[in-house]
Amino acid sequence: MGTKGAELVIRCLENEGVRYVFTVPGEETLDIMDALLNSNIRVIETRHEQGAAFMADVHGRLCGRAGVCLSTLGPGATNLLTGVADAYLDRAPLVAISGQASLNRRHKESHQYIDVVGMFKPVTKWNTSLPKAEVIPEAIRKAFKIAQTEKPGATHIELPEDVAEETLSGDRMVEPLLVQAPVLPEPTPKQVARAVDLLAGAQRPVILAGNGVIRGRAHEEVRRLAQRIQIPVLHTFMAKGVVPDSDPLSLYTLGLQARDYASVVVEQADAVIAIGYDFVEYAPCLWNPHRNKRIIHVDATPAEVDEHYLPDVGVLGDIRLACDHLTEQLTTFPAEWARRARATIVEKLDAESAGAAGWPLRPQHIMRALRSVLAPQDQIICDVGAHKLWLARMFPCETPNSCIISNGFASMGIALPGAVAAKLLYPDRRVIAVTGDGGFLMNSQELETAVRLQLPLVVLVWRDGGYGVIRWKQMVKFHRTSSVDFGNPDLVGYAKSFGAAGFRVAHPSDLIPVLTNALASTIPAVIDCPVDYEENLRLTERLKSLSH
Repeated sequence: MGTKGAELVIRCLENEGVRYVFTVPGEETLDIMDALLNSNIRVIETRHEQGAAFMADVHGRLCGRAGVCLSTLGPGATNLLTGVADAYLDRAPLVAISGQASLNRRHKESHQYIDVVGMFKPVTKWNTSLPKAEVIPEAIRKAFKIAQTEKPGATHIELPEDVAEETLSGDRMVEPLLVQAPVLPEPTPKQVARAVDLLAGAQRPVILAGNGVIRGRAHEEVRRLAQRIQIPVLHTFMAKGVVPDSDPLSLYTLGLQARDYASVVVEQADAVIAIGYDFVEYAPCLWNPHRNKRIIHVDATPAEVDEHYLPDVGVLGDIRLACDHLTEQLTTFPAEWARRARATIVEKLDAESAGAAGWPLRPQHIMRALRSVLAPQDQIICDVGAHKLWLARMFPCETPNSCIISNGFASMGIALPGAVAAKLLYPDRRVIAVTGDGGFLMNSQELETAVRLQLPLVVLVWRDGGYGVIRWKQMVKFHRTSSVDFGNPDLVGYAKSFGAAGFRVAHPSDLIPVLTNALASTIPAVIDCPVDYEENLRLTERLKSLSH
């Protein structure tokens, strides 16, 4: 008895430590699906391939090991594309596998056949089509190694159906390869010394922490560095929680395109230590428009070329070691700068949050209530829309990766599938998807997946009956709106039709009890929460009034 190509693929996935495969089964993946029956890998059957890709995406971002999504050829593969692209720009390790027509069909017009490898090329770090079963171990090992190596991202393997059916035996038998991960080098003493010399002449330095800090598991080292030398820390949206927002050195987030309170602090800073910072999170031209900041680039990889980001010093290698070396050699800065920077931001954010809740609910009130009912380790998966901007800049985080925000590719529809992946990974954590009504209905079919898998997650829907962030931008630019309003089903009834629980916030005093009851539910729960997005325009006016 030999081994089929599909069986070898599954053995290689097991060798990589894969726990879940997110998929919609298809005709060209019949052999893969059958091989999975004899595996310890758990198959998560989703209701749409985009949902499968988003689940693999968030899985990879949360745990650092590549999530795996699987589709058939043609429309199955095209449906994967958005989630794969999100993983690519959000730097989340992901391996996508797609079925394909037999090799003998690919030279001519054929049912459902398109050039999937060519289609995936712009949104993957590496991808390939397997010409024969013997190369499967090398291809799978390479896909995982590249996906998980800094900067991580998406890779893709195309498996033609005749290669999946091919039998290997005798001299043709091959085995999965040894799993190895590259070790990041230690920064050179010369680089560290140059960074120390530059900072010795600074008066108002800040740390800009990016998602690379979380990927590198370096948050403790960044905290020690900040506390040892009393440098305040700004976070990108994707680095929330690197320094707890309760810490006096946390300056919350930098990432709103408009000039925000954090922008005022950066304008005053004369040196920026950018640690694990990635341009896809927030463009340098938005925080260094005059190109007058002294920049220390601390990362595993060299800086991208940008006229607004020309590092004076690059400290390259393991971020944890780099931060430890800087901590050992730097002297403490006067505490007054950090205190003043913190006050500039926190006092303004506190003023925004003050006042009665109002009806519909103000975004600030929703976030205060949400923070009050969640523990520091509880998990938020945020969708994309106006709520993302409010959550990113104002929601206090105490632990890294506890608030997942897509800000590289920034795709709507990620929250509910992402929450499914988070609850599978961390069943003991309470998991809540925060989404708008636009993003929720893009992938709401995955509510059935959550119900079927018996995952008691919560979906908090900020309902305003439109594409709120586009409405906001249209009003700012044109003072009128165009094609942004839509209707909604009865979201409570809709949730119940899937077998989930449904809750409606009908009064400001309902919010905390409803959140508490939904989080205590033993089945998935959806909360219909009306939101007052007039607050968006009020925020615009407040930010316009900031003095330069």
